[in-house]
Amino acid sequence: MTNTINLALTEIAQRHFQIVTLETRKSDSLDFHDVSVWSIKDALIEAFELGKKKNSI
Repeated sequence: MTNTINLALTEIAQRHFQIVTLETRKSDSLDFHDVSVWSIKDALIEAFELGKKKNSI
């Protein structure tokens, strides 16, 4: 995955889940998060729309 994609996904995770990083930190409390299904749906929609926009440029 490119750095641009990683940055975009991290920003989406920060906005929707308040997750600081998507890097593995080898700690259950840091690597596993309870999130609502509607938050997951919103984040997936945002990522999908971003991908569509980038492909149309």
